[in-house]
Amino acid sequence: MDIQNIKNRYGIIGNSSALNYALQVAVQVSNTDLTVLIHGESGVGKEVFSQIIHNLSPRKHNPFIAVNCGAIPEGTIDSELFGHEKGSFTGAADSRKGYFETVNSGTIFLDEIGELPLGTQARLLRVLETGEYIRVGSSKVQKTDVRVVAATNKDLLQLVQVGKFREDLYYRLSTVPIRVPSLHDRPEDIHILFRKFAADFADKYKTAPVQLNEEAKQLLINYPWPGNVRELKNIAEQISVLSQNKEITAKELNKYLQPFSNSRMPVLAANANGQTHEFNNEREILYKLFFDMKKDVTELKRMFLEVLKNPELTKQNQNFIDELKDLKSNEHLPPSIVQPALNIPQPLMVDNDIQEHEEVEESLNIVDKERELIVKALKKHKGKRKDAALDLGISERTLYRKLKEYSIED
Repeated sequence: MDIQNIKNRYGIIGNSSALNYALQVAVQVSNTDLTVLIHGESGVGKEVFSQIIHNLSPRKHNPFIAVNCGAIPEGTIDSELFGHEKGSFTGAADSRKGYFETVNSGTIFLDEIGELPLGTQARLLRVLETGEYIRVGSSKVQKTDVRVVAATNKDLLQLVQVGKFREDLYYRLSTVPIRVPSLHDRPEDIHILFRKFAADFADKYKTAPVQLNEEAKQLLINYPWPGNVRELKNIAEQISVLSQNKEITAKELNKYLQPFSNSRMPVLAANANGQTHEFNNEREILYKLFFDMKKDVTELKRMFLEVLKNPELTKQNQNFIDELKDLKSNEHLPPSIVQPALNIPQPLMVDNDIQEHEEVEESLNIVDKERELIVKALKKHKGKRKDAALDLGISERTLYRKLKEYSIED
Protein backbone atom coordinates (compact mmCIF):
# COMPACT_ATOMS: atom_id res chain seq x y z
CA MET A 1 0.00 0.00 0.00
CA ASP A 2 1.46 3.38 -0.97
CA ILE A 3 1.81 6.34 1.40
CA GLN A 4 -1.08 8.34 -0.07
CA ASN A 5 -3.51 5.45 0.40
CA ILE A 6 -2.33 5.14 4.00
CA LYS A 7 -3.02 8.85 4.55
CA ASN A 8 -6.48 8.57 3.04
CA ARG A 9 -7.36 5.49 5.06
CA TYR A 10 -6.27 6.95 8.43
CA GLY A 11 -7.13 10.59 7.83
CA ILE A 12 -3.53 11.77 7.90
CA ILE A 13 -3.04 15.20 6.34
CA GLY A 14 0.28 16.67 5.25
CA ASN A 15 3.09 16.33 2.76
CA SER A 16 6.21 17.11 4.78
CA SER A 17 9.20 14.87 4.09
CA ALA A 18 9.58 13.98 7.80
CA LEU A 19 5.97 12.79 8.01
CA ASN A 20 6.24 10.79 4.78
CA TYR A 21 9.45 9.13 6.01
CA ALA A 22 7.84 8.13 9.33
CA LEU A 23 4.91 6.59 7.45
CA GLN A 24 7.24 4.77 5.09
CA VAL A 25 9.14 3.20 8.01
CA ALA A 26 5.84 2.17 9.66
CA VAL A 27 4.68 0.46 6.46
CA GLN A 28 7.99 -1.34 5.94
CA VAL A 29 8.22 -2.67 9.49
CA SER A 30 4.54 -3.67 9.75
CA ASN A 31 5.06 -7.01 8.00
CA THR A 32 7.60 -8.12 10.63
CA ASP A 33 7.37 -8.93 14.34
CA LEU A 34 10.02 -6.38 15.31
CA THR A 35 9.44 -4.22 18.38
CA VAL A 36 8.87 -0.57 17.45
CA LEU A 37 9.46 2.55 19.56
CA ILE A 38 7.56 5.63 18.38
CA HIS A 39 9.00 8.99 19.47
CA GLY A 40 7.01 12.21 19.33
CA GLU A 41 5.57 15.07 21.34
CA SER A 42 2.12 14.84 22.88
CA GLY A 43 -0.62 15.34 20.30
CA VAL A 44 1.28 14.32 17.15
CA GLY A 45 -0.75 11.13 16.58
CA LYS A 46 1.54 8.33 17.79
CA GLU A 47 -1.38 5.93 18.33
CA VAL A 48 -2.35 6.19 14.65
CA PHE A 49 1.09 4.84 13.73
CA SER A 50 0.61 1.86 16.05
CA GLN A 51 -2.71 1.11 14.34
CA ILE A 52 -1.07 1.33 10.91
CA ILE A 53 1.63 -1.14 12.00
CA HIS A 54 -0.95 -3.59 13.39
CA ASN A 55 -3.49 -3.34 10.55
CA LEU A 56 -0.84 -3.94 7.86
CA SER A 57 0.72 -6.87 9.73
CA PRO A 58 -0.11 -10.61 9.61
CA ARG A 59 -1.68 -10.08 13.08
CA LYS A 60 -4.35 -7.71 11.74
CA HIS A 61 -7.21 -10.17 12.42
CA ASN A 62 -6.03 -10.70 16.02
CA PRO A 63 -6.61 -8.42 19.04
CA PHE A 64 -5.10 -4.94 19.35
CA ILE A 65 -5.11 -2.94 22.58
CA ALA A 66 -3.74 0.50 23.46
CA VAL A 67 -2.56 0.98 27.04
CA ASN A 68 -1.64 4.38 28.51
CA CYS A 69 1.08 3.47 31.01
CA GLY A 70 0.90 6.89 32.62
CA ALA A 71 -2.80 6.56 33.42
CA ILE A 72 -2.53 3.32 35.45
CA PRO A 73 -1.53 3.61 39.15
CA GLU A 74 1.86 2.11 39.99
CA GLY A 75 0.32 -0.35 42.45
CA THR A 76 -1.97 -1.95 39.87
CA ILE A 77 -0.06 -1.76 36.59
CA ASP A 78 1.57 -5.20 37.00
CA SER A 79 -1.88 -6.71 37.51
CA GLU A 80 -3.25 -4.85 34.46
CA LEU A 81 -0.46 -6.03 32.17
CA PHE A 82 0.27 -9.53 33.48
CA GLY A 83 -2.83 -10.48 35.49
CA HIS A 84 -3.12 -11.68 39.11
CA GLU A 85 -4.23 -14.64 41.19
CA LYS A 86 -7.10 -14.62 43.67
CA GLY A 87 -6.01 -13.22 47.03
CA SER A 88 -2.64 -11.97 45.74
CA PHE A 89 -3.38 -8.51 47.18
CA THR A 90 -6.15 -6.67 48.99
CA GLY A 91 -9.22 -6.52 46.77
CA ALA A 92 -8.15 -9.41 44.51
CA ALA A 93 -11.40 -11.35 44.96
CA ASP A 94 -10.91 -13.36 41.78
CA SER A 95 -8.16 -14.30 39.37
CA ARG A 96 -7.78 -11.97 36.43
CA LYS A 97 -6.11 -12.17 33.05
CA GLY A 98 -3.71 -9.40 32.07
CA TYR A 99 -3.38 -7.67 28.71
CA PHE A 100 -0.49 -9.89 27.62
CA GLU A 101 -2.76 -12.90 28.05
CA THR A 102 -5.93 -11.49 26.50
CA VAL A 103 -4.09 -10.02 23.50
CA ASN A 104 -2.10 -13.20 22.82
CA SER A 105 -1.13 -13.42 19.12
CA GLY A 106 -2.09 -9.78 18.65
CA THR A 107 -0.47 -6.37 19.23
CA ILE A 108 -0.22 -4.27 22.39
CA PHE A 109 0.50 -0.56 22.16
CA LEU A 110 2.20 0.78 25.29
CA ASP A 111 1.81 4.55 25.21
CA GLU A 112 3.94 6.76 27.51
CA ILE A 113 6.32 3.85 28.13
CA GLY A 114 8.63 6.16 30.07
CA GLU A 115 6.09 6.21 32.95
CA LEU A 116 6.52 2.49 33.70
CA PRO A 117 7.89 1.71 37.20
CA LEU A 118 11.31 0.00 37.25
CA GLY A 119 9.85 -3.27 38.56
CA THR A 120 7.34 -3.41 35.71
CA GLN A 121 10.13 -2.60 33.27
CA ALA A 122 11.97 -5.75 34.37
CA ARG A 123 8.84 -7.85 33.79
CA LEU A 124 8.32 -6.29 30.36
CA LEU A 125 11.93 -6.98 29.41
CA ARG A 126 11.42 -10.67 30.18
CA VAL A 127 8.33 -10.77 27.96
CA LEU A 128 10.23 -9.15 25.09
CA GLU A 129 13.24 -11.47 25.41
CA THR A 130 11.59 -14.83 26.17
CA GLY A 131 7.83 -14.35 25.70
CA GLU A 132 7.34 -15.40 29.35
CA TYR A 133 5.54 -13.70 32.23
CA ILE A 134 4.18 -14.55 35.67
CA ARG A 135 0.87 -13.38 37.10
CA VAL A 136 1.01 -11.34 40.30
CA GLY A 137 0.81 -13.75 43.23
CA SER A 138 1.63 -16.81 41.10
CA SER A 139 4.78 -18.86 40.54
CA LYS A 140 3.63 -20.40 37.27
CA VAL A 141 5.44 -19.20 34.14
CA GLN A 142 3.12 -18.51 31.21
CA LYS A 143 3.87 -17.91 27.55
CA THR A 144 2.55 -15.19 25.27
CA ASP A 145 3.04 -14.24 21.64
CA VAL A 146 2.38 -10.50 21.59
CA ARG A 147 3.97 -7.86 19.42
CA VAL A 148 4.87 -4.73 21.39
CA VAL A 149 4.69 -1.23 19.90
CA ALA A 150 5.73 1.43 22.42
CA ALA A 151 5.57 5.21 22.33
CA THR A 152 6.99 8.06 24.37
CA ASN A 153 7.16 11.84 24.41
CA LYS A 154 10.19 11.78 26.70
CA ASP A 155 13.90 11.33 26.05
CA LEU A 156 14.34 7.76 27.27
CA LEU A 157 18.14 7.92 27.08
CA GLN A 158 18.02 10.87 29.46
CA LEU A 159 15.85 8.81 31.80
CA VAL A 160 18.40 5.99 31.52
CA GLN A 161 21.18 8.35 32.63
CA VAL A 162 19.27 9.36 35.76
CA GLY A 163 18.31 5.78 36.61
CA LYS A 164 14.59 6.03 35.82
CA PHE A 165 14.57 3.72 32.80
CA ARG A 166 16.41 0.46 32.18
CA GLU A 167 19.08 0.71 29.52
CA ASP A 168 18.61 -2.90 28.38
CA LEU A 169 14.86 -2.31 27.98
CA TYR A 170 15.48 0.86 25.99
CA TYR A 171 17.63 -0.92 23.42
CA ARG A 172 15.23 -3.86 23.32
CA LEU A 173 12.27 -1.57 22.63
CA SER A 174 13.96 0.60 20.04
CA THR A 175 14.70 -2.17 17.56
CA VAL A 176 13.03 0.07 15.00
CA PRO A 177 12.60 3.72 16.09
CA ILE A 178 10.04 5.94 14.37
CA ARG A 179 10.06 9.69 14.97
CA VAL A 180 6.70 11.38 14.35
CA PRO A 181 7.48 15.05 13.57
CA SER A 182 6.01 17.83 15.67
CA LEU A 183 3.65 20.29 14.01
CA HIS A 184 6.21 23.12 14.23
CA ASP A 185 8.63 20.88 12.28
CA ARG A 186 6.20 20.70 9.37
CA PRO A 187 5.06 24.31 8.83
CA GLU A 188 4.00 23.59 5.26
CA ASP A 189 1.21 21.37 6.61
CA ILE A 190 -0.24 23.74 9.23
CA HIS A 191 -2.59 25.74 7.01
CA ILE A 192 -3.68 22.61 5.11
CA LEU A 193 -4.66 20.98 8.40
CA PHE A 194 -6.49 24.09 9.57
CA ARG A 195 -8.54 24.24 6.35
CA LYS A 196 -9.48 20.57 6.70
CA PHE A 197 -10.55 20.98 10.33
CA ALA A 198 -12.44 24.20 9.52
CA ALA A 199 -14.34 22.44 6.71
CA ASP A 200 -15.18 19.48 8.97
CA PHE A 201 -16.51 21.71 11.75
CA ALA A 202 -18.47 23.84 9.27
CA ASP A 203 -20.19 20.68 8.10
CA LYS A 204 -20.75 19.53 11.68
CA TYR A 205 -22.25 22.81 12.89
CA LYS A 206 -24.00 23.69 9.60
CA THR A 207 -22.12 26.96 9.04
CA ALA A 208 -19.85 28.39 6.36
CA PRO A 209 -16.17 27.44 6.81
CA VAL A 210 -13.91 30.14 8.24
CA GLN A 211 -10.96 31.38 6.20
CA LEU A 212 -7.73 33.16 7.19
CA ASN A 213 -6.30 36.25 5.54
CA GLU A 214 -2.58 36.37 4.73
CA GLU A 215 -1.50 37.88 8.05
CA ALA A 216 -3.52 35.31 9.96
CA LYS A 217 -1.93 32.51 7.92
CA GLN A 218 1.56 33.74 8.86
CA LEU A 219 0.57 33.96 12.53
CA LEU A 220 -0.80 30.42 12.36
CA ILE A 221 2.44 29.13 10.82
CA ASN A 222 4.74 31.00 13.21
CA TYR A 223 2.90 29.86 16.35
CA PRO A 224 4.93 27.05 18.07
CA TRP A 225 1.96 24.66 18.61
CA PRO A 226 3.03 23.02 21.88
CA GLY A 227 -0.12 20.87 21.72
CA ASN A 228 0.57 19.91 18.10
CA VAL A 229 -2.29 18.66 15.86
CA ARG A 230 -4.62 18.23 18.84
CA GLU A 231 -4.23 21.92 19.74
CA LEU A 232 -4.67 23.04 16.12
CA LYS A 233 -7.90 21.06 15.86
CA ASN A 234 -9.23 22.62 19.08
CA ILE A 235 -8.40 26.13 17.82
CA ALA A 236 -10.15 25.44 14.51
CA GLU A 237 -13.26 24.26 16.37
CA GLN A 238 -13.30 27.28 18.69
CA ILE A 239 -13.02 29.71 15.77
CA SER A 240 -15.70 27.86 13.80
CA VAL A 241 -18.15 28.08 16.69
CA LEU A 242 -17.33 31.45 18.28
CA SER A 243 -16.19 33.72 15.47
CA GLN A 244 -18.78 36.15 14.11
CA ASN A 245 -16.74 36.75 10.94
CA LYS A 246 -15.90 34.05 8.44
CA GLU A 247 -12.72 35.79 7.28
CA ILE A 248 -10.32 35.70 10.22
CA THR A 249 -7.68 38.40 10.71
CA ALA A 250 -4.42 38.01 12.64
CA LYS A 251 -5.82 40.16 15.46
CA GLU A 252 -8.86 37.94 15.85
CA LEU A 253 -6.89 34.71 15.53
CA ASN A 254 -4.52 35.88 18.26
CA LYS A 255 -7.42 35.85 20.74
CA TYR A 256 -7.60 32.06 20.46
CA LEU A 257 -3.85 31.36 20.71
CA GLN A 258 -2.01 30.87 23.98
CA PRO A 259 0.73 33.43 24.83
CA PHE A 260 4.17 32.10 24.04
CA SER A 261 7.79 33.27 24.29
CA ASN A 262 9.64 33.43 21.02
CA SER A 263 13.43 33.58 21.01
CA ARG A 264 13.18 35.77 17.95
CA MET A 265 11.31 38.49 19.81
CA PRO A 266 13.29 41.78 20.22
CA VAL A 267 15.64 42.05 23.18
CA LEU A 268 16.08 45.38 24.93
CA ALA A 269 19.56 46.61 25.81
CA ALA A 270 20.67 49.90 27.35
CA ASN A 271 23.13 52.26 25.67
CA ALA A 272 25.54 54.69 27.31
CA ASN A 273 22.80 57.26 27.89
CA GLY A 274 20.53 54.79 29.60
CA GLN A 275 18.23 54.64 26.61
CA THR A 276 17.05 51.35 25.16
CA HIS A 277 17.10 50.02 21.65
CA GLU A 278 16.08 46.76 20.03
CA PHE A 279 18.13 43.93 18.61
CA ASN A 280 15.78 42.33 16.15
CA ASN A 281 17.60 39.09 15.50
CA GLU A 282 20.17 36.69 16.87
CA ARG A 283 23.00 38.00 14.69
CA GLU A 284 22.91 41.45 16.23
CA ILE A 285 22.84 40.00 19.74
CA LEU A 286 25.77 37.70 19.05
CA TYR A 287 27.72 40.50 17.39
CA LYS A 288 27.34 42.69 20.47
CA LEU A 289 28.48 39.83 22.71
CA PHE A 290 31.62 39.17 20.64
CA PHE A 291 32.39 42.87 20.36
CA ASP A 292 32.20 43.33 24.16
CA MET A 293 34.40 40.29 24.71
CA LYS A 294 36.99 41.59 22.27
CA LYS A 295 37.06 44.98 24.01
CA ASP A 296 37.72 43.30 27.37
CA VAL A 297 40.53 41.15 25.97
CA THR A 298 42.12 44.10 24.12
CA GLU A 299 42.07 46.25 27.28
CA LEU A 300 43.69 43.48 29.28
CA LYS A 301 46.45 43.07 26.69
CA ARG A 302 47.10 46.82 26.74
CA MET A 303 47.44 46.90 30.53
CA PHE A 304 49.75 43.89 30.52
CA LEU A 305 52.08 45.32 27.86
CA GLU A 306 52.22 48.68 29.62
CA VAL A 307 53.63 47.02 32.72
CA LEU A 308 56.14 44.99 30.72
CA LYS A 309 57.48 48.02 28.84
CA ASN A 310 57.84 50.35 31.88
CA PRO A 311 60.24 49.17 34.61
CA GLU A 312 59.18 52.11 36.83
CA LEU A 313 55.81 50.45 37.23
CA THR A 314 57.37 47.54 39.15
CA LYS A 315 56.18 48.98 42.45
CA GLN A 316 52.68 49.08 41.08
CA ASN A 317 52.67 45.37 40.18
CA GLN A 318 50.58 44.43 43.18
CA ASN A 319 47.78 46.83 42.20
CA PHE A 320 47.93 45.46 38.67
CA ILE A 321 47.67 41.87 39.86
CA ASP A 322 44.77 42.79 42.16
CA GLU A 323 43.02 44.27 39.15
CA LEU A 324 43.70 41.12 37.15
CA LYS A 325 42.16 39.03 39.90
CA ASP A 326 39.01 41.13 39.70
CA LEU A 327 38.95 40.67 35.94
CA LYS A 328 39.49 36.95 36.31
CA SER A 329 35.99 36.66 37.75
CA ASN A 330 34.64 37.99 34.44
CA GLU A 331 33.30 34.89 32.70
CA HIS A 332 33.85 36.48 29.27
CA LEU A 333 37.66 36.54 29.68
CA PRO A 334 39.43 33.30 28.82
CA PRO A 335 41.77 31.92 31.56
CA SER A 336 44.56 31.66 28.95
CA ILE A 337 44.74 35.48 28.97
CA VAL A 338 44.47 36.18 32.70
CA GLN A 339 46.30 33.29 34.38
CA PRO A 340 49.80 33.87 32.87
CA ALA A 341 49.67 37.46 34.08
CA LEU A 342 48.82 36.34 37.61
CA ASN A 343 51.96 34.19 37.61
CA ILE A 344 54.34 37.17 37.07
CA PRO A 345 57.19 36.85 39.63
CA GLN A 346 57.99 39.66 42.10
CA PRO A 347 59.89 41.86 41.45
CA LEU A 348 59.12 42.01 37.76
CA MET A 349 62.22 41.49 35.60
CA VAL A 350 61.97 43.25 32.27
CA ASP A 351 64.13 42.77 29.20
CA ASN A 352 65.02 46.17 27.72
CA ASP A 353 65.04 44.68 24.24
CA ILE A 354 61.35 43.71 24.26
CA GLN A 355 59.97 43.89 20.76
CA GLU A 356 56.95 46.04 20.06
CA HIS A 357 53.80 43.93 20.45
CA GLU A 358 51.92 43.36 17.26
CA GLU A 359 48.24 42.79 17.82
CA VAL A 360 46.68 40.23 15.51
CA GLU A 361 43.12 41.10 14.61
CA GLU A 362 40.89 38.05 15.17
CA SER A 363 38.00 37.23 12.89
CA LEU A 364 34.73 38.82 13.92
CA ASN A 365 32.68 37.46 11.05
CA ILE A 366 29.31 36.90 12.74
CA VAL A 367 28.29 34.17 10.29
CA ASP A 368 31.41 32.14 11.14
CA LYS A 369 30.86 32.64 14.87
CA GLU A 370 27.19 31.72 14.66
CA ARG A 371 27.97 28.61 12.62
CA GLU A 372 30.68 27.62 15.11
CA LEU A 373 28.27 27.96 18.05
CA ILE A 374 25.63 25.86 16.31
CA VAL A 375 28.15 23.09 15.52
CA LYS A 376 29.41 23.11 19.12
CA ALA A 377 25.87 22.94 20.50
CA LEU A 378 24.98 19.97 18.25
CA LYS A 379 28.16 18.13 19.29
CA LYS A 380 27.48 18.88 22.96
CA HIS A 381 23.96 17.42 22.73
CA LYS A 382 24.91 14.56 20.38
CA GLY A 383 22.86 15.86 17.47
CA LYS A 384 19.64 16.43 19.41
CA ARG A 385 18.22 19.53 17.78
CA LYS A 386 15.71 20.31 20.50
CA ASP A 387 18.35 20.36 23.25
CA ALA A 388 20.83 22.25 21.07
CA ALA A 389 18.25 24.90 20.23
CA LEU A 390 17.41 25.31 23.93
CA ASP A 391 21.10 25.72 24.76
CA LEU A 392 21.51 28.31 22.00
CA GLY A 393 18.43 30.24 23.10
CA ILE A 394 16.64 29.87 19.77
CA SER A 395 13.62 27.88 18.64
CA GLU A 396 14.02 24.43 17.11
CA ARG A 397 12.48 25.76 13.91
CA THR A 398 15.07 28.56 13.76
CA LEU A 399 17.85 26.02 14.33
CA TYR A 400 16.49 23.87 11.50
CA ARG A 401 16.49 26.88 9.17
CA LYS A 402 20.08 27.78 10.11
CA LEU A 403 21.26 24.18 9.56
CA LYS A 404 20.03 24.52 5.99
CA GLU A 405 21.39 28.04 5.62
CA TYR A 406 24.89 27.05 6.72
CA SER A 407 24.78 23.52 5.16
CA ILE A 408 25.53 21.92 8.53
CA GLU A 409 25.27 18.14 8.68
CA ASP A 410 24.00 17.04 12.10
